Amino acid sequence: MQKILKDVPHYLALMRFDRPIGWLLLMWPTLWALWIAYDGRPPAGQVWIFAIAVIVMRSAGCVINDYADRDIDPHVERTQSRPLASGALSANQALGLFVVLGLIAVALLLMLPMRVWPWAIPAAGLTIVYPFMKRFIQAPQLVLGLAFSFSIPMVYVAANHPFDAVFWMMFIANLLWVLAFDTAYAMSDREDDLKIGVKSSAILFGRYDVAIVAVLQLVFLLLWLLIKASLGLNSSFHFSLVIALGLFLWQWHLIKDRQRLPCFQAFLNNGWVGAVIWFGLLSAF
Repeated sequence: MQKILKDVPHYLALMRFDRPIGWLLLMWPTLWALWIAYDGRPPAGQVWIFAIAVIVMRSAGCVINDYADRDIDPHVERTQSRPLASGALSANQALGLFVVLGLIAVALLLMLPMRVWPWAIPAAGLTIVYPFMKRFIQAPQLVLGLAFSFSIPMVYVAANHPFDAVFWMMFIANLLWVLAFDTAYAMSDREDDLKIGVKSSAILFGRYDVAIVAVLQLVFLLLWLLIKASLGLNSSFHFSLVIALGLFLWQWHLIKDRQRLPCFQAFLNNGWVGAVIWFGLLSAF
């Protein structure tokens, strides 16, 4: 027990509890879907279940990511101090934590309608396979986009809402948004990734990376304009989209020189983008 208590800070670091940006970027699309699928009045119980599940699944994703990258992270400047890379925790300890988080996720899933349960299988599959994709495909960020968008269909199924045009626009918008912000994130690691031979969208896009990120973000905003029109949201939602555009403009400024720290700051800035869209939905219904 004393050993477990001593390792608690390392377990928390492995789950990135000191870096909430990950669960925020997963939380916002979940909340968007809840407010849209339930016409602005989601049941409080489901909001709490999905919110806790987001934190649990993001933590599980971080654990399995570090397990998959335990031989890579020591060679990347940004990840050298992670618990597995530094030797603070063992691979078996990481797997044990992953199992515990998985059991918590199952308990939360059982609180949702049975029709949601089968959807947890591909969601868990994406969480597990994503960390390994950088070894096999040129843009593993697409797999991350699917993983970070999968709460949207789960919310719709829980709400017994059909997968209508708004659903698909929101799903695609989120997928493109994740691809954009994780490309900025990958830009901060590009030199290290090239040295160790792993793949990323930042490497794939090459000198067009900034332009492609900008296009993806503009399409994201366009899709939200179409969602607003389809749902008949009031004009206050336009204000949120203007603020989001301003945040994207700031991100373009940060990534234009492709420097490590500004690219990472651009990635972090997306936490505000997701919040702005959600607060816009709160006021627009």
